[in-house]
Amino acid sequence: MSKFCDHIPLYRQSEIYARDGLELDRSTLCDWVGQAAWLLDPVVAAIRRHVFAAAKIHGDDTVVPVLAPGLGRTKTGRLWVYVRDDRPFAGTAAPAAAYFYSPDRGGEHPAAHLAHFTGYLQADGYAGFAALYDPARTKPGPIIEVACWAHCRRKIFDVWDATKSPVAREALDRIGAIYDIEARARFAPAAARVAHRTETAPLLEAFFTWAEATLTKLSAKSALAEAFRYTLKRRVALSRFLDDGRLEVDNNAAENAMRCIALGRRNYLFAGSDAGGDRAAAIYTLVRTATMNGENPEAYLKDVLTKIADRHPINRIGELMPWKTTNTPPAQPP
Repeated sequence: MSKFCDHIPLYRQSEIYARDGLELDRSTLCDWVGQAAWLLDPVVAAIRRHVFAAAKIHGDDTVVPVLAPGLGRTKTGRLWVYVRDDRPFAGTAAPAAAYFYSPDRGGEHPAAHLAHFTGYLQADGYAGFAALYDPARTKPGPIIEVACWAHCRRKIFDVWDATKSPVAREALDRIGAIYDIEARARFAPAAARVAHRTETAPLLEAFFTWAEATLTKLSAKSALAEAFRYTLKRRVALSRFLDDGRLEVDNNAAENAMRCIALGRRNYLFAGSDAGGDRAAAIYTLVRTATMNGENPEAYLKDVLTKIADRHPINRIGELMPWKTTNTPPAQPP
């Protein structure tokens, strides 16, 4: 918990223990983390199955430096997250986040993660997802792209922040009007969200018409033109939320789940190995899912590890899920 929730690297923990007269080598702490992750693997696998059983999930990835053996330097690995969160449309399924590690960003990794998933995937424009959106995918079924308005807005905001372009300002205002309606629809049942979004449809149509006309007046090589092309290219995927109250306007559910990675990366700097990356993905899955369900993650892990030590039956693994052990209702997402 000190490493993955409080972002204190193991070598610093070792130093803290030493000040109190307890000699615990970093390698010993690392072994303990590895053994705990191994014991908890069936719980992690069950959480991942729960996430991919959803009809709609959010996906994202981020870099994580990993020590390259024998080279004395780090390489760039990736941590991926897939989030199931039905709370914004008053769904009753437990929220959860499934993390994975890979040594690179190849498209084969999300393909493997999502091999048994069918439904809506809300994500950014990463090219590695493109093959998954092939309508001909029949096993187990199609994955339908839902794009992220926050990602589009961020590209435009960067231009406005740097140049104070009035065109970028107008684009931000138009997108802001869409978010104003979404704020009223948040946490309403799916049908009510669709009803709210009848006001959004003409705003979207007007935005795309205006953006297409404006693009012809911009320098083709400008950052703003690039941002407009990025948005216009995803028009269909950016509009899917209008007709399905389960879908979101953006991918913030996944981006929020990556904040803990960014905080940890600043402190522990790198993972010690690819195996360390896999362990981190497992522990983050448990910690984030417990938190999403209103559970104290430290108390949750202590409870689950105690039950495993008491020979909890593997065929009753469902009893160890965070939404089974807590008496606190899941908090609303940020």
